[in-house]
Amino acid sequence: MAGPADPGDFKEVLVVLGAAAVVVPLFHRLRLSPVLGFMLVGMGFGPHGLGALADDWPLLSPVAITSTDHIAPIAELGVVMLLFVIGLEMSFERLKLMRRLVFGLGTLQVLISTMVIGSACVALGLPPLAAVILGLGLAMSSTAVVVQVLAEEKRLNSLAGRAAIAVLLLQDVAVVPILFAVDVLEATGSQAENAGLLRKLLFDIGKAAIAVVLVLVVGRMVLRPLFRSVARTGSPELFVAACLLVVLGTGLVMASAGLSMTLGALLAGLLLAETEYRRQVQVTIEPFKGLLLGVFLVSVGMSLSLERVIAAPLFVLGAALTLVAVKGTIVVLLSRLFGLPWRAGLRAGLLLGAGGEFSLVITALAVGGGLLENEAADYALVLGALTMAAIPLLSRLGEVLLNLGDGGARTSRDETPPPAAAGEKRVIIAGFGRVGRTVAEMLDVHRVPWIALDSDADMVARERNRGRPVYFGDMTHVHLLHHLDLDQARGLVVTVTDRDAADALVMAARKERADLLVVARARDADHAAHLYRVGATDAVPETIEASLQLAEAVLVDVGIPMGPVIASIHEKRAEFQHAIRGRAPAAEVRPLGHRRLRDALVPEPRADD
Repeated sequence: MAGPADPGDFKEVLVVLGAAAVVVPLFHRLRLSPVLGFMLVGMGFGPHGLGALADDWPLLSPVAITSTDHIAPIAELGVVMLLFVIGLEMSFERLKLMRRLVFGLGTLQVLISTMVIGSACVALGLPPLAAVILGLGLAMSSTAVVVQVLAEEKRLNSLAGRAAIAVLLLQDVAVVPILFAVDVLEATGSQAENAGLLRKLLFDIGKAAIAVVLVLVVGRMVLRPLFRSVARTGSPELFVAACLLVVLGTGLVMASAGLSMTLGALLAGLLLAETEYRRQVQVTIEPFKGLLLGVFLVSVGMSLSLERVIAAPLFVLGAALTLVAVKGTIVVLLSRLFGLPWRAGLRAGLLLGAGGEFSLVITALAVGGGLLENEAADYALVLGALTMAAIPLLSRLGEVLLNLGDGGARTSRDETPPPAAAGEKRVIIAGFGRVGRTVAEMLDVHRVPWIALDSDADMVARERNRGRPVYFGDMTHVHLLHHLDLDQARGLVVTVTDRDAADALVMAARKERADLLVVARARDADHAAHLYRVGATDAVPETIEASLQLAEAVLVDVGIPMGPVIASIHEKRAEFQHAIRGRAPAAEVRPLGHRRLRDALVPEPRADD
């Protein structure tokens, strides 16, 4: 039987949870990036902060972390989750559209940055081999921090965001041969040993290729039936388990083939992005990604050696600024070469100018193999961690510089995604039952783009087979709204029958956008009045509409002309609506009658109509 738990085993967990619960909200209030908050927590509580004082001050032991051994595996999972979410956002179609930036801009950035940084290291007196390794390491940028900052600033789909992600994707792929090359450089010896290395290289390449093909083929065959089966149960716990199984399973398959777990997670995300379960998976995995990524950021802060900074502050600061300036300039010039506006290039350059998590991995591996001296490696680690911590500030600097260039006017004309990948201004339909389908059919008549979500997995599968943009999602999770481009949607139509879910969706949507058109299905007049109070633009009571349709049918059938019947029905509907609105005096007045609703949803006639 196991003995009592050692409280010391949970110190790292308490530090990260404390950062999430206390420090990060504080940084939100101060309008600072939570990324910086997590890193400062790692610096303060880690081996170079309170951990260095724990021996002399025993009272600090309960909160001081003296080693990163326990936290490192969890930190790696944070990056894995992040790459999985990137895959969900990308899809193979979008990756195909970005191939020129990924394999062109990304490849040139790595090669040129390596040559420039390596040459600078040689000029400082390092041996050529060590200079090349440091050049490769510092040429890498931080996928975790850059994507987190872009997501916080809602710029993932901007030109700068897409350029940055393209370069980061190439870097994530390039890490595999770089790490293998470092392993090979460690080995020196006879011709037989070199021949063995060549055979090992060919074997590893073949194994990696088989693993990638296996993930892609099996994923396409298994993922959709797996999630459909889980969705039918209606169990959120099983859905969470399925998501974690896919992320960790594909990651471990890649790791067993000598590739990184992050590449496996990226492939899993790309595969799921093609399915109707993409939106719900995003919402389900978000809390895990956030906390695990926080662990990674804390671990980065722990790796920052303040002793090195204090020992030579001017040298470290100058080297950090030079690194950011050199890499940033390379990205700006290459961005212009690939046809991107200089504004987007500048913002991408500032984000990619810092070091990255893989620079820490490459440097540590080179030190272990005796290819790099400890002193040079320490400075490289400090530069990597210090510049990573500065990424939120560099992003803010980019915004300030561009605003100054505009004479203080905030503009984003070159931050708009190119037309081929831009999201349409769609109407979002929450619930795709009988009512939702009717709304969609009428939107199709007037050529208004739409997207729908429903929690019936079988129905979603049928609609997807018909080519309709219907996705699986539990609409009681209002966080789904964040993944539906609500900031540029034309309107939200709430057709769900669950009253609590409808109320929550209306309130959440109104909180996100004060100007959003929100049309909601109501059970009766009481529910309609309540929906007006919580933010609906229009609420349509089922009982009243049914009675009006019955009245219209009776009047026409008994011989009353259609014109007067329609006029009286509209008059009665307006009377009901006025009475219902009168019961919601606290509601914000949104005088959108049916004509205004039609104008908001139906586009202007085109010249060829």
